[in-house]
Amino acid sequence: MKALGKAGNNGAVWVVLCLVVLAFTDSNGEAWLICALLAPIAIALNYLVKLLVKRPRPVLEGLPPLGGAPSSLSFPSAHATSSFAVATAMTRVDPLGALAFILAFALSFGRPYLGMHYPSDVLAGALLGVALGLLVPLSI
Repeated sequence: MKALGKAGNNGAVWVVLCLVVLAFTDSNGEAWLICALLAPIAIALNYLVKLLVKRPRPVLEGLPPLGGAPSSLSFPSAHATSSFAVATAMTRVDPLGALAFILAFALSFGRPYLGMHYPSDVLAGALLGVALGLLVPLSI
């Protein structure tokens, strides 16, 4: 879970995944590039929500978090937001993109296990991500 969490930091795994797909496809290049860019955009939008809500991360006495974070703000989960945003957008580009939801679930639901988020942070991040993934235009 720690390694998976690190891969999801700043949406890095999603940028790499979308760029790899872009390198091996002959169609929808612009849409795959937009999917790659969506990860850091989702992280930025997520941080704006964090600044508004200001919910602190969980603190469990005797159980320190197993991962690190760039801020002490918890709601919503940036891993969930970026993961579900990109997985949703990938599915819009190609139905096989729905397989990305397997990774999105793994990245997102590991966050409470690592002590980084409350389950409601993950749920809110996932919902925000799906909304972003549905709303982003996949062509310029």
